[in-house]
Amino acid sequence: MAKRLIPLFNRVLVEKIVPPSRTNAGILLPEKSSKLNSGKVIAVGPGLHTKEGKLIPVAVKEGDTVLLPEYGGTEVKLENKEYHLYRDDDILGTLHD
Repeated sequence: MAKRLIPLFNRVLVEKIVPPSRTNAGILLPEKSSKLNSGKVIAVGPGLHTKEGKLIPVAVKEGDTVLLPEYGGTEVKLENKEYHLYRDDDILGTLHD
């Protein structure tokens, strides 16, 4: 990536995971059957400072798979790829295998 976006404060840059529209056998899947609003964390900001100057770090790290809210975030396009910026407290949770 020639341009690297580093989020400020408690922002998180996420690339949404697009679920497959077909199975390995070629069967078309309905749109609602595999709708899980998730994404992969690409970059995180340093965190947010309190009034006392104490740094509150971001709860997720690069490479995490996260559960995203249905609405929200700011769409960002970098080199023909679509990303979304979310606040750390907007992310609903992390997903693990």
